[in-house]
Amino acid sequence: MARKPRVISTEAELYAAAIGALARRAHSVREMRQYLERRSDDRAMAATVLSRLRAEGLVDDARYARQFARDRSSNRRQGSFRIGRELRARGVADTHIQAALEELAAQVDEPAMIRRRIEVWLRRNSIADPSALDRAQTASLYQNLLRAGFPGDRIRAELRRLVHPSSQVLDHDSEYE
Repeated sequence: MARKPRVISTEAELYAAAIGALARRAHSVREMRQYLERRSDDRAMAATVLSRLRAEGLVDDARYARQFARDRSSNRRQGSFRIGRELRARGVADTHIQAALEELAAQVDEPAMIRRRIEVWLRRNSIADPSALDRAQTASLYQNLLRAGFPGDRIRAELRRLVHPSSQVLDHDSEYE
């Protein structure tokens, strides 16, 4: 079990601890509030330090959401649903999440990301011919892509394209071609 961090009693020390935490990684406002409250018994002092960090622009949910969305999309190849879910869990407001996801959608080719994840899944599972996927493998791949945060209709369109590459006929998913 993790031990409780050392309790800080002065505002200057608490501010320095917050700067150290921000140097390691970005934090949402709620994450920073929780961090400060864990480090100090004085909630008023934690609120003062948080207000100072916000005034200095060191903690900003809108910027945090944009950065988080970019990083998760490019580094982990996660879809918008998963990114939005994780941002909500970190206490970011829906307006900031929506703006970050709209900006991300303009920059990212989601079907290409899905295809890339499919290629990696096939390679990890030693499957050379995607058309040889059985129902269980297809279901496993589909669940993997859903967990990564991609929309089901786009996943189905990419799976159809993979399994039947010569077929040009797709039903309602053709808008993602």
